[in-house]
Amino acid sequence: QVQLVESGGGLVQAGDSLRVSCAASGGTFSAYHTGWFRQAPGKEREFVAAITWSGDYTDYADSVKGRFAISRDNAKNTVTLQMNSLKPEDTAVYYCAGGQLLSRRPRMYAYWGQGTQVTVSS
Repeated sequence: QVQLVESGGGLVQAGDSLRVSCAASGGTFSAYHTGWFRQAPGKEREFVAAITWSGDYTDYADSVKGRFAISRDNAKNTVTLQMNSLKPEDTAVYYCAGGQLLSRRPRMYAYWGQGTQVTVSS
């Protein structure tokens, strides 16, 4: 059973950068594709970025393309989301998820972390 723990969230100003990380334990995390999702109050959970288990392919939501970068280090069982040029509309709880299919749909991921809050002030 894979456990995921996110870290690195916080309060920043618009235009700042922030890095959130996802640490995995309890299983072969390197065998799973990994996605980052976010959920703002009163809104549905939405796709942000995803990366294959090998790291050779990435996918981004249009709203973050060119500003965010997802990467992974399988030796350390971590996946990182580097967020640049942050905007107030990026404010949400950010979740990492692991699954056997690379998808933009949350329900395709079997393993989830507890989330980390990212708040961007204007």
